[in-house]
Amino acid sequence: MGAATSLYSATCFTHGKYENGNPYPAKLSAVVGLSGWLPCSKNLKNKIGQDEAARRAASLPILLCHGKGDDVVPHKFGEKSSRALSSNGFQDTTFKSYSGLGHYTIPEEMDEVCAWLTSKLGLEGRSA
Repeated sequence: MGAATSLYSATCFTHGKYENGNPYPAKLSAVVGLSGWLPCSKNLKNKIGQDEAARRAASLPILLCHGKGDDVVPHKFGEKSSRALSSNGFQDTTFKSYSGLGHYTIPEEMDEVCAWLTSKLGLEGRSA
């Protein structure tokens, strides 16, 4: 449920509030979802208009990674979530597939997540 929560948070951040109308209090700089899906994707178009929400959606980097062998959350749900985000104004969405990967992580995936976060958050040249 971690990926679903992070992707849902991305949509709440861009809209500035939760589904129930309460304000969304956090500022997000990047979102990562591993082996997951986007809840409420059918309502996404209603959340992203031509105002501040559209600007935030366009500039929020999102990385989705999914194994083609995932038997918990099928790979096609990850693909559909990526397409839903991209087609609704999330212009900096990256989707990575991994052949043979199930519902777990591998070093290659973690290396790519670290490299992506480093590039998106401007951390190049800093030591860990």
